Amino acid sequence: MCYAGCGILVHMVDGKPVKIEGDPDSPVNKGALCEKAMASLEYLYHPERLRSPLRRSGGRGGGHWEKISWHEALETVSEKLKRIKQESGPEAVAFIQGAAKGFQDTYLCRFANVFGSPNFVSQGYVCFLPRKFGSMLTLGFAPCPDFDFPPRCIIVWASHKPKITEYLKILEAKEKGAKLIVIDPRRTELVRRADKWLRVRPGADLALALGMINVIIEEELYDKTFVREWTVGFDKLKEHIRKYPLEKVEEITWVDRHIIEDAARMYATTRPGCIQMGNAFEHNINSFQTVRAISILKGLAGNLGVPGGEVFRLPLSITDRYAPELTLEHMLQEEKKRLRLGSENHFLPLYKHVQAPAVIRAMVKKKPYPVRGAYVQGANPILTYPNAKNTYKAFADLDFLVVSELFMTPTAALADIVLPSATYLEFDSIVYPPYYPIAQVQQKVAEVEECWSDFKIINELAGRMGLDKFFWDNERDFLDLILKSLNMDFDGFREIGALAGEKAFEHYRSDGFGTPSGRVELFSDRLKEWGFDPLPVYREPPETPYGDTDMARKYPLVLTSWKSEYYRHTGGRQIKSLRQLHPEPVVYIHPQTASSLGISEGDWVTVATKRGSIRQKAVFNEDIDARVVGVDYAWWFPERGAEEQYGWAESNINILTSDQPPFSRELGSANLRGILCKIEKEDPH
Repeated sequence: MCYAGCGILVHMVDGKPVKIEGDPDSPVNKGALCEKAMASLEYLYHPERLRSPLRRSGGRGGGHWEKISWHEALETVSEKLKRIKQESGPEAVAFIQGAAKGFQDTYLCRFANVFGSPNFVSQGYVCFLPRKFGSMLTLGFAPCPDFDFPPRCIIVWASHKPKITEYLKILEAKEKGAKLIVIDPRRTELVRRADKWLRVRPGADLALALGMINVIIEEELYDKTFVREWTVGFDKLKEHIRKYPLEKVEEITWVDRHIIEDAARMYATTRPGCIQMGNAFEHNINSFQTVRAISILKGLAGNLGVPGGEVFRLPLSITDRYAPELTLEHMLQEEKKRLRLGSENHFLPLYKHVQAPAVIRAMVKKKPYPVRGAYVQGANPILTYPNAKNTYKAFADLDFLVVSELFMTPTAALADIVLPSATYLEFDSIVYPPYYPIAQVQQKVAEVEECWSDFKIINELAGRMGLDKFFWDNERDFLDLILKSLNMDFDGFREIGALAGEKAFEHYRSDGFGTPSGRVELFSDRLKEWGFDPLPVYREPPETPYGDTDMARKYPLVLTSWKSEYYRHTGGRQIKSLRQLHPEPVVYIHPQTASSLGISEGDWVTVATKRGSIRQKAVFNEDIDARVVGVDYAWWFPERGAEEQYGWAESNINILTSDQPPFSRELGSANLRGILCKIEKEDPH
């Protein structure tokens, strides 16, 4: 449902959960909760929850199912996966992770490795990994903004609404006098409180970051002592940044040069400061290098390691979910690793997952070899992968598809076997998000019919496939292993409830930065050695007003999107309390643009790119650039039922996006925002 890691108190009556509220003692959320969390019991008891294993009867996608036992379901899955492995090799099965984002994903990755498949597919290439790797390769760590000090200047960049705790801390810092700069194409709630708003063209964030670096260097606003003692490559950066004069940056970004100058000066001179990064700029070819440029900004301003700046948090002693002893990566044969889909693109050596377009290509075009089967855990790729029509075809044509889910979804509706998985209230676990070193206990408080945790499903499946020696009789043994380094078992962790890594200010003074040079690498020799840009270079994404002027005449508007705060990607559309808050898919459009197209507020409109069109409801927004439209993300209609295939294509933004290169050179990030589109009033006939 979410992976922010907010602490929750569950009130029980006669052994049954009856009320949810925030845990004031949680180091993450301090008692605050969002609407998604408050809907937890609606998820748990929803009448449309999957409650028993299902086997498809009739044609794929026809909506006809028969209930079967767990024994029969797991025997079928085991038999089918083993047959594909025997006939086509283990690489012919893809293992696809989705919304869990926790140790359940580690379990699935472990299963894929011992099964022998190199094709573990995640959305990391457009979510979090650019931020993680861009920070690590520049700074040697992924810093956490120190909102507690508080900072004197905060930049919220490409984050429509940060996680609830961060949002509240930003407001608290603002009340104490912090300057607030917001970089976003839309006037968000934080923009209304901001000192500066940079309404950047969607997809042009890297150019903006380079423009701000230009101002800071040219006006010598950088921390000269820190740059001299703790960075490498400053002279090369200084020469490189001259390629981005503000006149050029203004043209690319649609942000007035004087606003760029003011924002850069405010950040560089109002110290300490921090930058809260969001997900949006990870959605194009410049994803990784945008994070590199923002990391360079942090270093130039001298905000690394200082109270109120960007701090290092000491890691917890528990085993990390990416740890080799948990993933068993060494069990995957080298010859199979070389078969990992997308490996011909030579992405960063740190990137070991498969990007979505690569697996879809192998499913549809059978290149470089066919993928015949897929195990999908809590994901809905038909809504979340680019080029949804191609994705639908890919899954519809598989020899075998198994999906573990809470509800029937458009993707699950194509499966041969659907497995009913558990909500977070139905199994014990350890919640350890990647954003900050805080681990909290998750305790089982309910049991709904035949719903199983993904831990239990994989344990049982591994036993039937002769892989049981790599797993455990129950998930508690796995959780005990995670806590072993603390000389503690899960029952002991239950008593503690939470662990938090301490802040380590100026940690680099004793050990240096975690880079080969021990310094902040403004110029990266590693990236140069690997064949990537050692300094951030802005490249115009495809299908933009400047990347394709001919297309811009036919598709004159720029598309962006925002994730609704009431939904987690495609999840929650069947939850009544959430659906009431955001009942229909809406496209935000400037009144001036709408008027020129004969569109009135509330009209249903078609939004089109060269790949297809969808329909959404027009909502006017005077603050958005008249050349930009904001399209609703991840829409489908559970109420339509299987006979209409849940309306998966009607309002699905990924009908409009492309799964074709160019991608980002480092991680294969697809171009999901900032692309050209057109809008027309829907013909009522």
